[in-house]
Amino acid sequence: MTEKLQKVLANHGIGSRREMERWIEQGRISVDGTVAKLGDRVDATAQIRVDGHILSRSNEEPVCRVLMYNKPEGELCTRIDPEGRSTVFDRLPAISQGRWIAVGRLDINTSGLLLFTNDGEMANRLMHPRCKVEREYAVRIFGDVSAKSLQILKKGVMLEDGMAKFNTIKPRPSTDDESMNNWFNVTLEEGRNREVRRLWESQDCQVSRLIRVRYGPVELQKRLPQGAWVELPLSEVNALRHIVQLPAEDESMVDERQTKLDHARLSRMRRSVKKHKIRKERVHQRRQF
Repeated sequence: MTEKLQKVLANHGIGSRREMERWIEQGRISVDGTVAKLGDRVDATAQIRVDGHILSRSNEEPVCRVLMYNKPEGELCTRIDPEGRSTVFDRLPAISQGRWIAVGRLDINTSGLLLFTNDGEMANRLMHPRCKVEREYAVRIFGDVSAKSLQILKKGVMLEDGMAKFNTIKPRPSTDDESMNNWFNVTLEEGRNREVRRLWESQDCQVSRLIRVRYGPVELQKRLPQGAWVELPLSEVNALRHIVQLPAEDESMVDERQTKLDHARLSRMRRSVKKHKIRKERVHQRRQF
């Protein structure tokens, strides 16, 4: 039995399949002493090295874990930024096996729900277009939007990278009669770069705020502070696994009763986020001088 090298690496939590393909192309992976190439397949006896370090091939599979993170605007979806700016990985908890893999990306000016997992196969399926995992966004548009524009956005628009459309567009009532902004909740089944913004811009609509509020069956907890994370209980992890046709997990690292955001826990989260923000600002100021 052999499997594609990038799939084996992803299953060990090294990164997503796409990321592993890039690493293979960059010559960072070797198999039995030979630099690997795209298309290589390996069996259970192959010795795999990542950046010169042997990959443990133990039969013990790590427990599938998923984090819900409330991304603030201004953070980058990258592991390390050369300029020292904040990234979405800065405050994630330590993990004993593998590493956290971001399920998709949000651009620097977009906030809201971002999922992380240590299961590379699940991350790959959740991101893959063929699985058609629905994403939902709350969008604030400056100015009025015509009924014709809404019809076009649901029918489909030809962007530079192909046809795109919203599955649903639901107006949200404004709380300010004099406001020039209009809120909509939109859904789509792809995660192309800046796709939501580009769709609205195709109708000359200016997006003034964009928040992801749902990914598949998982909704952003409304009380979760920006910059904070919470680990999902087994029921929600298995809901994600179900929609991408992966077998259910029977173990979890968290107690479902401990996932509720009570007042004391929220206070600790806010203090931790504030301390981290102050620390990053000080580091950034020192780099400037």
